Amino acid sequence: MSPLPEAELVRSSVQLYRYLLRCCRRLRDIQQHYRHAIRQSFKVHADEDDPERIQQIIKRAIEDADWVMNK
Repeated sequence: MSPLPEAELVRSSVQLYRYLLRCCRRLRDIQQHYRHAIRQSFKVHADEDDPERIQQIIKRAIEDADWVMNK
């Protein structure tokens, strides 16, 4: 299963959140698990205010989502 084509358009945390939830819809059997993990991760990083760190988190989350979609 390939990742969604909008990955290169993700620039903000809200865009990332929506992108990851769209990826989750494609994972039928374990959709609830990943939706919960996404929500928890956003809660943990909600107070992050360093733009460079936010971009690192976005990049890593997209890479992880690609890996999950391809496994």
